[in-house]
Amino acid sequence: MMYYSRLKMASVIGICLIGLALCLPNFIRQPAASIPWRQIHLGLDLRGGSYLLLQVDMHSVTSDRLRTLTDETRQTLLKNGLGYRNLATGAQAVTFTPRAPTEAEADLKALRAMPMNVPSEFSVSQTPDGLISVALSEDASHQRARDAITQSIEIVRRRIDATGAIDPQITRQGEDRIIVELPGISDPERVKHLLGTTAKMTFHLVADSAIGSAVPPPGVSILPMSEAAQGTLPVYNHVDVDGADLTNASASIDQQSGEWAVNFTFDSVGARQFGEVTRANVGKRFAIVLDNKVIEAPVIRTAITGGSGQITGGFSAQQATDMALLLRAGALPAPLNVIEQRSIGPSLGADSIRAGAMSLLAGLVLVIAFMTLFYGRFGWYANIALLANLVLMIAILSMFEATLTLPGMAGMLLTLGMAVDANILINERIREEIARGRTALQAMQAGFERATSTIIDSNATALLAHVMLFVFGTGPVKGFALTITIGIVTTLFTTLVLSRMLMVRWYARTRPTVLPV
Repeated sequence: MMYYSRLKMASVIGICLIGLALCLPNFIRQPAASIPWRQIHLGLDLRGGSYLLLQVDMHSVTSDRLRTLTDETRQTLLKNGLGYRNLATGAQAVTFTPRAPTEAEADLKALRAMPMNVPSEFSVSQTPDGLISVALSEDASHQRARDAITQSIEIVRRRIDATGAIDPQITRQGEDRIIVELPGISDPERVKHLLGTTAKMTFHLVADSAIGSAVPPPGVSILPMSEAAQGTLPVYNHVDVDGADLTNASASIDQQSGEWAVNFTFDSVGARQFGEVTRANVGKRFAIVLDNKVIEAPVIRTAITGGSGQITGGFSAQQATDMALLLRAGALPAPLNVIEQRSIGPSLGADSIRAGAMSLLAGLVLVIAFMTLFYGRFGWYANIALLANLVLMIAILSMFEATLTLPGMAGMLLTLGMAVDANILINERIREEIARGRTALQAMQAGFERATSTIIDSNATALLAHVMLFVFGTGPVKGFALTITIGIVTTLFTTLVLSRMLMVRWYARTRPTVLPV
């Protein structure tokens, strides 16, 4: 308790020096690109930027699956030589009437053999009046909704990372909402456009026989053309090739037309399907559909077996770049609606930094003055430990490249006050032991021993509370909890190890008969 070996002292001093070195990147420029330079990132409220609250359209998740299920039902029946009447898509089920009552059992058998994306995804039944229903189960719908929000967060992250945004914060809120914080981006319109675009690309054969028809036949939809082409075009609902099989997309200038285009590449599955469809439909038009809008519909001149293609649609450089970005990141499982948007200017963030720094400095000065006034030399040792505590906190935040928010700065200030409490307990315990008539050595040893358990207990309960805040909190609450959690750990080190070492070394060097408390 009252002895520190040279190895232990060197270890303590080494930790403090390493902490000081890790702090430096926050205050000086990086001397060379090859040197690791980890810094604390400033949050939205300190740096300024944009805040978006997005909501996943869960209704479209179910609607998309029902549309796919309708097409699968039609294709399954036709494949088995079975007919149907009045095929309709409802809110939770696909219904139809068998072509003949004698075919009902065959219809049920064929539909029950359809593949499911998840176990017990749908059920097939027949009502007493002869209507056959393919209904989505409630559990499957909930599972699809959970998967949709998880997938949406991942795709949003990929899209934002591709824009070059530094340290974006993307978190889930509730059942169907996503919070996006973009520090340093004051104009969120492009990001808003990228996140609001579903980017679901599919390839369909054009129903040439339905051109000019006011009411499309079953299995055909009339889709609008892109702004450049205008008009409408009837396409078959069946998806011949899915854009989910894309592996890469890039913007480039077409060598023949000199216009911007988007080049895309399929994986092995997509390349095989693309080759089979183009081989079997030479001379027919093949529509490229993006978010239910036909980008272009070229005629298939020959089988395309290389697994790659090109989209041209009168794009500008920015449009081609954004479309390639969206295709690379993948399609959202459902549209995202922006329900709240805020922008924070950099001047307001600078004011927050200035106010937070002034508060931190004022609190530090007052604490140092208090400890010096009430505890003399031991107060100065506590102040040295306090400064080391602040350095180690910044070092740990820098090492993990954490994001510092205004509540985080408040947490740092609160940590300094909590750190002083531990030193006060030690000094007051030593005072009590001196009042009882103990010698200087006995008073210091008894003060350390009796204060240690109290310090550990109080900090352990505080640590547990703030860990829970970090786990269950969101946004600013997490930043506050993170800094205090780190501060508690550094406080235990600086109080129970560093300040005690300074006091013990002073005693071993001077051997006083009276302690300066």
